[in-house]
Amino acid sequence: MAPELMDDFGRRVRYVRISVTDRCDFRCVYCMSEEMTFLPRAQVLTLEELGTVARAFIEMGVEKVRLTGGEPLVRRDIDHLVAEIGSMPGLKDFAMTTNGAGLVKHAKRLREAGLGRLNISLDTLDPERFRQLTRTGELGRVLDGLRAAREAGFDRIKLNAVILKGRNDDEVVDLVAFARAEGVDISFIEEMPLGDVSDHSRAETFCSSDDVQALIERQYALIPTTETTLGPSRYFRMADSDSRVGFISPHSHNFCSTCNRVRVTVEGRLLLCLGNEHSVDLRAVMRRYPGDLDALKKAIVEAMPLKPERHHFTTDGNVQVVRFMNMTGG
Repeated sequence: MAPELMDDFGRRVRYVRISVTDRCDFRCVYCMSEEMTFLPRAQVLTLEELGTVARAFIEMGVEKVRLTGGEPLVRRDIDHLVAEIGSMPGLKDFAMTTNGAGLVKHAKRLREAGLGRLNISLDTLDPERFRQLTRTGELGRVLDGLRAAREAGFDRIKLNAVILKGRNDDEVVDLVAFARAEGVDISFIEEMPLGDVSDHSRAETFCSSDDVQALIERQYALIPTTETTLGPSRYFRMADSDSRVGFISPHSHNFCSTCNRVRVTVEGRLLLCLGNEHSVDLRAVMRRYPGDLDALKKAIVEAMPLKPERHHFTTDGNVQVVRFMNMTGG
């Protein structure tokens, strides 16, 4: 039996986020620059390699897999990969993070292939502001995608909103009201200092989870819960709604002490921490030892000591990590 994945601080890795592409049909201002150079195909993991990575982690006791990007729905034959991973024994929670624009086309097939949950990025309900924040996106396509996902019968759907002071903090309560009306959850995310963005000053736009919570509680009383989806969200309930409100707070409420997550980039680099550059090249292992699952598992186990005790993000606008979020996996 393969060993459990345990780091040097006694935290067991139960959750892996796997990026299937660095490409996206949006250019969100906090995620990537307007003019991006994407990876050549030879540097990107094949669908077969992505499936092998998922299998290795699941066989070592990982319970949750989330597919990310870039935008995973722009990856050709993504539903084939979903079907492969969705059939793997031992997987308890299978999810995807998406911008939602491709869900009208893909939602039904993804659900039938075994995908259980969706996170949909939605930072504003104003079409013009949506265009400004995403640079290329159309709000109507995302809202249509959300409703297609609901009709497809996903176990749980959650909206993710990155709140920037002076850009969309005036919509916090409206976003909660929208989530309640749609019968979905919503998490508010503090912007992370990944990549050098030119669109805005992170020091000036930083909006803490405490600030967001205060805005919500002017309208809705929030009840703390101990619910978890193995991710970093702290969840709250409202007495008159099934929708949950979550906060992901890498700055103001550091969640490192309970971190059970690792990430695999689309290049096959195993990132042990979102806020550090330490990584191990799993692509090199798979291409040197094709089909050798034991060699891949060995490389993953030997990488565990690289997982640091915590990240060290700041809110002063300095870039702690030079890679953009689309390179990391959202």
